[in-house]
Amino acid sequence: MGLRVVFMGTPEFAVPSLRRIAAMTPQFETVLVVTGCDKPRRSKNSPPEPTPVKQAALELGLPVFESDDVRTPEFAARIAEARPDVIVVAAFRILPPSVFELPPLGTFNLHGSLLPAYRGAAPVNWSIINGNAETGVTTFFLQKSVDTGNIITMDRTPIGPDENASELLSRLSEIGAGTVERTLAMIAGGAVTPQKQDERLATKAPKLTRENTRIDWNQPVQRLHDFIRGLALKPTAWTTFGGRSLKIYKAKPSSDELPSEEPGTLCIADGHLLVAGTDGWLELLSVQAEGKKAMDGESFARGLRAGDEALRFF
Repeated sequence: MGLRVVFMGTPEFAVPSLRRIAAMTPQFETVLVVTGCDKPRRSKNSPPEPTPVKQAALELGLPVFESDDVRTPEFAARIAEARPDVIVVAAFRILPPSVFELPPLGTFNLHGSLLPAYRGAAPVNWSIINGNAETGVTTFFLQKSVDTGNIITMDRTPIGPDENASELLSRLSEIGAGTVERTLAMIAGGAVTPQKQDERLATKAPKLTRENTRIDWNQPVQRLHDFIRGLALKPTAWTTFGGRSLKIYKAKPSSDELPSEEPGTLCIADGHLLVAGTDGWLELLSVQAEGKKAMDGESFARGLRAGDEALRFF
């Protein structure tokens, strides 16, 4: 039998890595898949659904352990019972030392940035919001402080000028599967030379909240464009219009030559929905008004009452 692997993950981002590991037999044996419990995922009133990782594990015929509390003695005991040689983590919870110190070959995590840049809950989003041209994935050994462990290996990729967070996350999940495969091969072959992270280069990627996803229109158009695509399609950048919330899924800098206006000013030009930044205009391509379905910007513009175009976003 191969090295015994316990895999821990929850969202779609982790699924390609799980599938890649499951295919690495007989060198590796996936003895347990750990994920979150079934719960409503589409809305509060929808029926409980399994995590994407659980769905994939069941399709692959792998044993599954569900838990939303990793700090109980029972959780550590269940992992110890699986006798892992190595634990692989991809978008799961923060593990205590009583768990990540169990396997003799260590526990490593797949992170969606080029560490030490963007430590935290939302590295993919913040890399786009901040206008970076490049990002990637990193595998590193877990230690007590979050996202600070010694680096095993990483893979880089450019960020497209119009690529949004959902698109980039999907690409990184596939890139990361290859990174995880290479990391396991390095560990099995005793070829790992862990590298300490340079704390001087560390940056944060804090959790996305209602407060920090609200658009501040008093910015250059490119910054507004990056902010919107960095939050698309979830959790979505938002503003208010006419006293109600308005989500903005997609936008692009406009080439229209229009007079300068106060940032946040709405304009309809040839049917296009435009809003002013500090140095030009941004065209809104996909929006969703509170209580309504998503629509393209031109449809939203057609639905405005006379005089509404003089209103401002806030």
